Amino acid sequence: MTISHVSVGHGPHRVLALHGWFGSAHGWGWLPELIDVERFTWAFPDYRGYGARTGVAGEHTIAEISRDALALVDSLGWDTFSVVGHSMGGSAAQRVLADAPGRVARLVGISPVPAGGVPFDLQGWTLFDGAAANPANRRAIIDLTTGNRLSGRWLDEMVRFSLTHSTPEAFGAYLTAWARTDFTDEVKGNPVPALAVVGEHDPALGADTMRETWLRHYPNARLEVLANAGHYAMYETPVRLATVVEEFLGQ
Repeated sequence: MTISHVSVGHGPHRVLALHGWFGSAHGWGWLPELIDVERFTWAFPDYRGYGARTGVAGEHTIAEISRDALALVDSLGWDTFSVVGHSMGGSAAQRVLADAPGRVARLVGISPVPAGGVPFDLQGWTLFDGAAANPANRRAIIDLTTGNRLSGRWLDEMVRFSLTHSTPEAFGAYLTAWARTDFTDEVKGNPVPALAVVGEHDPALGADTMRETWLRHYPNARLEVLANAGHYAMYETPVRLATVVEEFLGQ
């Protein structure tokens, strides 16, 4: 049985896309509409507790996301593929690389959580930890990570989407998963071609963080900073994001 996912394109280059904490298989902004369908086939799965899989029980760990993702690509008959991960999905994408290093052709992180997780001070953890139960916390997080510069209507819509497409239990559990999971030693030095794409207005998972993590972990990594974007480039600057990612995947 194939795990629930959205498929876009019919091209020869296969791409597994792992969504962020506030996302889902349908939570990729305008990126899916911009895919070059002749060159690429993208698969966008839901995690357990998200989207079409809100009723699926699970441990809600990064390792579980990877296991499910590999089960999906196996069911699709994909021997090799590239992996794209946004935010929390950036950690999961690297877990897929750790679990199946010979199968991942290229690795892309869009504002990715590093393989070592994310350190929080007490105030920050309180804000994020309260987001499962409190929509106002979710709104504050999205506003903060996009530089406090975007429309209130858009922030409200992002919160509504998140509440509709994830269970509070899964959402809460995944915070610990992405923030406090460390498998750096399993990926450090991997020669896979890797690209980190970040927004100039992302205060936490921006260029400085990538230089200290992603670029140190992967010897064949490079960094792309998107102007006029924060943490959600697929909504903020989708055309530029699609261009940068597909140029890298197609090299």
